Amino acid sequence: MPNPVVITRPLAQAGAFAQRVMELGRQAVVFPLLEIHRLADTSLLQAALADIDSYAMVSFVSPNAIDASFAIRQSWPTHVALSVMGDGSRRTLAEHGINSQTHTIISPQDPEQTDSQTLLDALDLSALRGKKVLIIRGESGRELLADALRDAGALVTQVAAYRRTAPELDAAGCSRLQKLIDTPNDWMITSSEALRILVQMARQISGDDGVVKMQQQKIIVPHARIAETAKMLGFNDIVLTGSGDDSLLAALSDC
Repeated sequence: MPNPVVITRPLAQAGAFAQRVMELGRQAVVFPLLEIHRLADTSLLQAALADIDSYAMVSFVSPNAIDASFAIRQSWPTHVALSVMGDGSRRTLAEHGINSQTHTIISPQDPEQTDSQTLLDALDLSALRGKKVLIIRGESGRELLADALRDAGALVTQVAAYRRTAPELDAAGCSRLQKLIDTPNDWMITSSEALRILVQMARQISGDDGVVKMQQQKIIVPHARIAETAKMLGFNDIVLTGSGDDSLLAALSDC
């Protein structure tokens, strides 16, 4: 029997992917390693969205950024370009009525490689010189996109739309994680932050022995930087796929 597939995405994003895993005949186990929270104070985001017409482009770093923004503003001007990292964000935009027929949406040209660098490669940076660009993101994250846009002469504003936190492990959560660590599983890890949290949790519930057991698990990751984090954390059985859900699911056929 194939190993169970542990889906570690935030809960709101895990259900649809778990269904696709089960459609492949695999057992899906949802164990979120990150929680997404709306900000208590959204005044800065509200102000930025109220002034949306002044921007040449709005860049959403994740589906969470899109959902948080559309909870505040539902109508979007067609003259403001939108940029996103991957298919998940495109699907989320479509859920809010935004698609390539209604708006200009820019994303990496290769759907197998989606991150800040490949998004930058898809942008006409010279056309953004002297123009205002809004980046909607979490409270923390990489600065590559903002720094590169500023270097190209864009006038960049970054606004937080949500925050990420590690889940609190209660007794039931500790018991579930211990069982997962003690048996072979295929772990879907889509964030370096989530992987670091997983190692911290393993150490929290069973010390260094728990970390060693976790390092022996198979993990499936969509980005080279997550694979690099995994190697740094002592994992050896790492499957690197292309970006996007289709690539992650295709990897399961070989596991």
